[in-house]
Amino acid sequence: MATKPGLPSLLTLRPFPFIPSFQEKFSNQFTTIKRSDLSVPLNEFLEKECQSVKALIGGGRTAITKEILNCLPSLGCIVLTCTGLDHIDLDECKKRSVAVCNAGTVFSEDVADFAIGLLIDVLRRMSSADRFVRAGVWPIKGEFPLGSKLSGKRVGIVGLGSIGSEVAKRLKAFHCTISYTSRNKKPSVPFSYYTNVVDLAFNNDVLILTFELNRETFHIINKDVMTALGEKGVIINVGRGALIDEKEMVRCLVQGEIGGAGLDVFENEPHVPEELFGLDNVVLAPHKAVLTHESFSDLHELVISNLEAFFSNKPFLSVVKYD
Repeated sequence: MATKPGLPSLLTLRPFPFIPSFQEKFSNQFTTIKRSDLSVPLNEFLEKECQSVKALIGGGRTAITKEILNCLPSLGCIVLTCTGLDHIDLDECKKRSVAVCNAGTVFSEDVADFAIGLLIDVLRRMSSADRFVRAGVWPIKGEFPLGSKLSGKRVGIVGLGSIGSEVAKRLKAFHCTISYTSRNKKPSVPFSYYTNVVDLAFNNDVLILTFELNRETFHIINKDVMTALGEKGVIINVGRGALIDEKEMVRCLVQGEIGGAGLDVFENEPHVPEELFGLDNVVLAPHKAVLTHESFSDLHELVISNLEAFFSNKPFLSVVKYD
């Protein structure tokens, strides 16, 4: 564990992927504590080396549990490089007055772009067409199967937060009929609101999932929702894998009970159900909707700004509000 005298120290539980231009800036402002010997149990490392640590950087796959918090008695701030909070024990953080900052709206536009890209890909069979050409079967089989246009589709957004709102902006350009379900109805939004996902699915051709994952939204897309969506319906998921009952979705896709899916997230990442690999009406991505050069640059600025705010006792830029 190397520290630099006079610089605030912080703990990183997983490597933070720095853009080279930010590496020097970060190292000039902070010193990081890392567990270099992975043979040492995490709790033992934390109890021995991190009793005075006040700030922690975590990512989407870094579970921050009550047990970890117990090992960090001086912790005052957690800065996340992701938006989702399903891996953080927020109740414990609140009890201990530990501030939590996430990525805020940094990724919203990029994820919305990706969601629309997945939807167009599924409807127009772009990835399938690419495979068709590369396999050399165009001269043999001739015409490629017809797709379906996005323009004019009825699209239901499951979760009209910052990402869902950006998705809606893009769908308006395609003259789609937009509706949504969310924790609460938004008075300033002109779209139709449904109080439950089953009704939303029944009245739409497409569902786009942008909800956060929590106890209430786990498997919110279940058999009833997929039945309501119907055999021509399409599901796009850029939220969290466990928003969907994945086994039921796979069954519905294989049996032709829903029309297609574009999936950037999965229930047991990085493991993806093998039944999906042979389906031409399914587009798969490795949880990369957030990753662009631009979003990473903005993320690094936000992380540094939140850490600067914490160590100088100034307002955070993207603090999570506790219920």
